[in-house]
Amino acid sequence: MRGRPNSWSGVGEAYAASYAELCAGTGATLRELLGAGDGRTLLDVGAGTGDLAVTFAADGWIVDAREPEESMREIARQRHPDVRITDGALPELPDADRTFDAVVANFVLNHVPDPRAAAAELCRVTRDAAAATIWIRSPSWLWAEVCERAGLQAAAGGRLPEDKDFERTTDGFARMLGDAGWPVPDMVEKQWIWNAPATALWASVEGGVAGAGAYYLGLDAREQARFRRAFEGLITERAQDDVLALEHVAGIAVMRRDPFL
Repeated sequence: MRGRPNSWSGVGEAYAASYAELCAGTGATLRELLGAGDGRTLLDVGAGTGDLAVTFAADGWIVDAREPEESMREIARQRHPDVRITDGALPELPDADRTFDAVVANFVLNHVPDPRAAAAELCRVTRDAAAATIWIRSPSWLWAEVCERAGLQAAAGGRLPEDKDFERTTDGFARMLGDAGWPVPDMVEKQWIWNAPATALWASVEGGVAGAGAYYLGLDAREQARFRRAFEGLITERAQDDVLALEHVAGIAVMRRDPFL
């Protein structure tokens, strides 16, 4: 795939204007599954713009957030100055074993180069509970269709080597977590509709967010123009008032340690 090697570098503003709203779709379920904080500690790994961290803080958790991308941390500090957010990334967090009562990784394990090592690290730093989400159905299909309409070869990259990858289903997610040493997690599959403004979708690709954004930025000027025309044609055909209703599905896993271990 053409484009930048790190598809998240420098994209804080574009992400905040686009997929931040989408990724918040699992927030209420995560909060319900982990319950009120009552002064307990929680680590939000891959915290992005801090939107999930601040909701956990409102539920009574003492929240630390880790985010490796500087532009994301900058947006988080602007939006949520009361949330403590520092540099740090899986699979090597700068925290001692069992530092936190709970740890959360929302749409992180589907982006790391070694999901099992990353999941094992989540397990290492928590005393009680860990929660993680992955995409089962994401916006990738939309951008693949745009490429097809534009007569462009869709990005072929993004898949992990066979020994690192896992099946992107709820069952496949559970098996991968088991490989990583998680006690048997509770699994939830969440489906919802993101009513995505066309402006937000375009901000994501033009701003270089994730694989589709990196792909778009790697195109030459003519190819970008074809991509843009194909996107606008799709919006004209399917959107209502420039809003496209997109179905998304996430796998959500929550594990709790045996208190006697």
